[in-house]
Amino acid sequence: MTSQTPVPTHPVLGLTHRFVPGTDPHRPPLLLLHGTGGDENDLVPLGRAIAPGAALLSARGAVLENGMPRFFRRLAEGVFDEADLRRRAGELADFVTAARTAYGLPAPIAVGFSNGANIAAATLLLHPGTFAGAVLIRAMVPFADSPPADLAGCPVLMLSGASDPIVPAGNARALAQTLTGRGASVDHVVLPVGHGLSQADIDRATPWLAGLRSA
Repeated sequence: MTSQTPVPTHPVLGLTHRFVPGTDPHRPPLLLLHGTGGDENDLVPLGRAIAPGAALLSARGAVLENGMPRFFRRLAEGVFDEADLRRRAGELADFVTAARTAYGLPAPIAVGFSNGANIAAATLLLHPGTFAGAVLIRAMVPFADSPPADLAGCPVLMLSGASDPIVPAGNARALAQTLTGRGASVDHVVLPVGHGLSQADIDRATPWLAGLRSA
């Protein structure tokens, strides 16, 4: 794996990001976390599609890998730098806390794709309570030994790809089992797709998120 360096961050909130105010007060806000090579604009169209009217908080990863933003370092494809992952998960939790104060938001639903889904899963396990739930698209097990988190009742939708060349089916199942074992309410759906985002993800995430609307 080649050069991975920090990128400039927001001087107050901690991560470069984009905020889109919501128009539907009954929709929980979404925290959008891009995949490798994306940025804070990458998943805004997805957020608008799956949760119309929700406030959107979209962050940019603070590490560059060959010029491409990521949320944490890796040693090779599918091999995470776990020390850096723990550090970056803490930074993401701090960012969410600061952004909630700055924008007057309740706890968000994390919506992460690939690298973004992995940092979301790590943050769920290391900092329970940061998110009100999560949509994890093509996520992997983040830690060799998962922390003993209390995720009682936390709703999680995992969307895996049946022909994903990056995330083995057994690895995705292990993550679903880990989250369930920590008390999360996990819906794990395996779609007939590969690693990339698809219409099938939108079709599954949209009604699931609609079910989380506030009273």
